[in-house]
Amino acid sequence: MGTEQRAVATSSIGRAAAVELVEAVRRAAREIGFGVAVAVTDPGGHLKAFERTDDVPFLPAEVAVDKAWTAVAFRTPTHVWNDYVADPRIAPLQHHPRVVAVGGGYPVVVDGEVIGGLGVSGGTYAQDQQAAEAALAELGYTIPA
Repeated sequence: MGTEQRAVATSSIGRAAAVELVEAVRRAAREIGFGVAVAVTDPGGHLKAFERTDDVPFLPAEVAVDKAWTAVAFRTPTHVWNDYVADPRIAPLQHHPRVVAVGGGYPVVVDGEVIGGLGVSGGTYAQDQQAAEAALAELGYTIPA
């Protein structure tokens, strides 16, 4: 095994911070004017917190979870995936059942480290993106480009 470590410590978003992020997204969505489903995952893509307003159907709820998963899995916002899947060398990834190439998903980053994923769905892709960015900014998280 040499000098390689057997285990690596990783940071993960805590439950209280995940719930705080959900609430910040809800406030932003209310201000923008749309019902919202919001999901927060840990760095492994496992659901940490979720909420859906009463007026949001089931599909945006599932999309919110998959946006968070996509963002944390690739450590990049979901809105950049439209350009990625246009590349024939990357396009096959769009067929993965959880990859969502629509705005509203962001990795949650603290001090350069990805600690979770955020997925917002229920509005247009632009509204979802706006609510996610507003919540991340409100709570002092880095907003990846």
